[in-house]
Amino acid sequence: MEGTNSLGKKRNPSFELLRVIAMFMIITLHYNTHTNALLQLGLPATAVNIFANIMEAFVITGLNVYVLISGYFLSKGKVKLSRIITLICQVYFYTLIISLVMQAVGASSGVRYDSMYKIVEYIFPISSEHYWFVTAYVIMYILAPVMNAAVEKLSRKQMRAVIFLLLTWFCFIKSVVPVLFPTDKFGYDYGWFICLYLIAAYIRKYDVVLFYNARNSALVFLISCAVIATMSISLYYINYNWGGVAHFQEVPFNFNFFFTLTGSLGLFSFFRFFKMRENKAADVVRFLGPLTFGVYLLHMHVEIRDRWVEWMESLMGSVPTYSVPLFAWHAVRSILIVFLAGIFVDWIRKMIFDYVGRVLHDTWLFKQVRKLDEELD
Repeated sequence: MEGTNSLGKKRNPSFELLRVIAMFMIITLHYNTHTNALLQLGLPATAVNIFANIMEAFVITGLNVYVLISGYFLSKGKVKLSRIITLICQVYFYTLIISLVMQAVGASSGVRYDSMYKIVEYIFPISSEHYWFVTAYVIMYILAPVMNAAVEKLSRKQMRAVIFLLLTWFCFIKSVVPVLFPTDKFGYDYGWFICLYLIAAYIRKYDVVLFYNARNSALVFLISCAVIATMSISLYYINYNWGGVAHFQEVPFNFNFFFTLTGSLGLFSFFRFFKMRENKAADVVRFLGPLTFGVYLLHMHVEIRDRWVEWMESLMGSVPTYSVPLFAWHAVRSILIVFLAGIFVDWIRKMIFDYVGRVLHDTWLFKQVRKLDEELD
């Protein structure tokens, strides 16, 4: 039912608003990447490059926040087999349908679909990392019951120790040592998602009040992002003038960088304090929140992810790299269009899934899935 969670309760509008904001942040990250707007090693800096780096610093927390929200609610709710199946079906809906549509309308990128690799990539989108985020997210989701059992059994002290040790491995060391470790995936893996999940589970189980209040939480977010921006720009100039720390220039924009984590926790904490009023706006974000995953699946599809900026340019002209205000205006419009297109497509997808669910509700297969849900509960 729209606007409700798996437990049949109304979704918290404050967290659904944060989910929407997080997806806007994620699209912004991709916009900066595909417009080549960020500072690049060896190339002179422009005002737009500096602006894009600052913008990047303030949106880099979006992905972590999205995972924290999932961990916060999944750690308390019931992880059902039916939900995992629906999630996987949603991924297949995008990987297969979009490709077929693009072929049918003659808009395919020209990728060879008769190669063995492409066949595997579309038949096994999760194993092949068609979307790296989806691969990590699905693995985290499947492991959720195991992590929930651990959270339930471990003492508070034991859980703190586990989280600290994981963060030492995935976050603390890599944030200060200016070399690339073979095991460091920059947060682009399920290991980092598990860290975030356990942090969110710990916060929920013990009702941890991060940073004491909303004001402090906002300050932690803003200061963390300011540090990321300052470091990224400073390291660029150090590398540009003297060299020597090329790898470390990229570290502030890693998802598992220390200040990216603190910024993510600050933003997450702020929205725990923020109480959205029950009104039309709350209903709107309850509608939008569950559809945001589809926004990601649409604009990061292999046929679309390297081309949607070009499509925006055909609508609004080339990305104005000569003017910060014009660049910002182009970015805002592009990101909004991508978000709304993704919401619309996933709304259609949801209606199709709901219809199929109603038609097949009493079939043997659906009954077996519901039976397994009850047995695994």
